[in-house]
Parts: sequence; structure tokens; C-alpha cells
Amino acid sequence: MGALGYRQVVAEAMPTPVFVPPLVPDLSRRQWLRGAAAAALLGQGLAHAQQRPEKPRLTLALGGKTALYYLPLTIAEQLKYFSAEGLEVELQDHAGDSLAQQALLQGQADLAAGGFERVILLRQHGVNCRAFAALGRAPQLVFAVNARTLPNFKHLVQLKGRRVGVTALEATSHWFARMLLARAGVSPADVEFVGVGTSTAAVGALREGRIDAISDIDPVMTQLELRGDIRVVADTRSLRGTQELYGGPMPGGCVYAPQAFVVRYPNTAQAVANAVVRALKWLQTAGPSDIVRAVPESYMYGDRAIYLAALEKAREALSPDGMAAEEGVATAHRVVAQYPNGSAAVRSQAPGTTYTNDFARRAKAKFQVSGLSRDATGA
Repeated sequence: MGALGYRQVVAEAMPTPVFVPPLVPDLSRRQWLRGAAAAALLGQGLAHAQQRPEKPRLTLALGGKTALYYLPLTIAEQLKYFSAEGLEVELQDHAGDSLAQQALLQGQADLAAGGFERVILLRQHGVNCRAFAALGRAPQLVFAVNARTLPNFKHLVQLKGRRVGVTALEATSHWFARMLLARAGVSPADVEFVGVGTSTAAVGALREGRIDAISDIDPVMTQLELRGDIRVVADTRSLRGTQELYGGPMPGGCVYAPQAFVVRYPNTAQAVANAVVRALKWLQTAGPSDIVRAVPESYMYGDRAIYLAALEKAREALSPDGMAAEEGVATAHRVVAQYPNGSAAVRSQAPGTTYTNDFARRAKAKFQVSGLSRDATGA
């Protein structure tokens, strides 16, 4: 941590100054209280000034703005939670989280959101990024086969020579598909992967028979499922399904940034975490009517009922408090090590280097968020 970041941490740890009146015999109680109140207000003002974001204008790249995977960010934007923290955030939309990551690495975005696996893979290849706000406590990914082109499907080996749709090449959905196929003895060279995005284009690609299987997220997957277009093979929208597939809890989406950003702009990272955790708290008790009012109509692809049905399927996968569970992080590192993405890693990383709960923990305390799952210790 640089000197600036260290001074900030020390400043935040210091108690708010308390006014102590001099021992003057003729000072009235009213005068003392007035002085104490003024000093308290001054202390609060100084504390607020110290916590002001160093970088109030941000671009946050994400892979599918309309997807439920990024719903906490949508809520933070629509309910003005970013603005309340002194931030002006542009949510930069991409077809998949691999493209969002690319925008971050090319300097086109300050932060990125995507699968926790992305942070591990980046770290393994020498790019130091860190997750600091969890969006999900399960991946929310679904793998399914086309019910029309594979009506007699029984095993993933039948996908050899077929086309598999993913949100984008090298995205988390692509990694998920390769992991499942590898377990079934199907190599990446045995299939053709096609980027189809996270919206209606993915639905069209499957219905028109241009892909024989799909690895994607909601609401697309629920739309295909409810209309009988697919047969689900693997589902990580539930905690139970995730546990069975990975052999332990597995994190979902997260907000991450280069380590240098987190160190240089700690107040900004805290403000982002505050907005995300506040949105997650709102989602804990939001009903269908609340969601319909808060989420733009265009995000529902013309069918509110399917969107709300998708939300119910994915609701427990949302993080309750922005904290990354230590056990889940360990699972992610173990699984990524078993199924690496692309070229060999230049070095392995300890789980604690890829995330921190410090910002989410402070946000959780600020908004008095009740943790619905076991808290984890931060790195």
C-alpha cells in the first residue's frame, strides 16, 4: 500500500474528534452544550470530507447490462445509490465479461464486473486485480442443450462436432462450458464455440438452430426453459445446484479493479461498495412490484412474468451483503486450477490475494445489512 493509501486507512481508523470544554468556572451548561454540538458537527464534516471519493467519475465495464447477474448494479444505478455516494458511474455494456475485462485492461474502463474466475485467471497470468464487492454467492450460469436439434440427448459426448453458444469467447460462460465438457471427455477442439451475448440474440440463435447447446445467464435461460426450447444439463442458480457441481460453495459475479486502483482510490472503492451493498440490501426485501418499478422495461424483453420468474430462480444466488465467503473463494481457486483457461499460468496465487472484504464489511456496517450467510474474513 502506498503512503497515500496508508494515511487514508489511518485516518479512517481514528475516532471522530470530541469537543472537550476548558475548565472555566463561569461557563454555563447551555454554552457548553452549544459548543459541544458545534464541535460534533465539525468533526462529522471533516470525516465526510475525508471519505469523499477521490475519483467521482467512473466507468464500470460489465458483460450484459440487462442480465440478472448484474441486477445489483442496475438497482444501484436506477435508485441513485451511486449518486448518493458522490459518484457518477457509467455502466459500460459488453456482450460478455471477457470483453468487459478487455476494456479494463485497455484503459477504457476504471472497474469491471464479471465472474470471480476472471480475477483468479488474471492474477495467475501476472495481472494484479482484486475483487472488492460480491454481486453473487453462486455463479447463476446454466448449461443446456437445444431440445429441437438434440431431441434424444443423453450425454454431453453427443455435442462433439456441434456448436455451443456462450455469452462471448473466453467469458465466464465459455470457461463454464469447457469445464463441463472436459468432465465428459469432450475437448474444446471437439466443438465450435459461438458468442451469442446475453439478450434476445441468444434466444434467436438457439431457436433458429444455429447452436445446439448454450451456456448463458438469466433472464435468457428462464425464457428458453419455460418455453420448452432447452433441456437443462447444469444449473448454478441455486446454492444446492452449485454445491453439487463444484463440490463446495462457489462465488458468482463481483466488482473488481487493478490493485493499484484500490490502493490509490480507497474512498472511491468504498463508495462503490457502499452503493452495491445498499442495492443488495434493497433486493433482500424487494417484491415483484418493486422490481417492476425499479428495473427498466427494456431489460425484461417484453415479458415481465418471465423476468420475475427468472428472478425467483436466481434470487438466492444474489449476495446478501457483498461479502465473499472464504470457503467459496477457496473452491474457485481449486476449480480454476483444475480447468485453466488458455495458456499456462505464469504463477499460482493464494486465495487471499484475489479479494478483500474490507470495503463490503464497512458498507455492511453502514447500512446495517443482515448477513444471510456466514461472514468471511477479508484478505
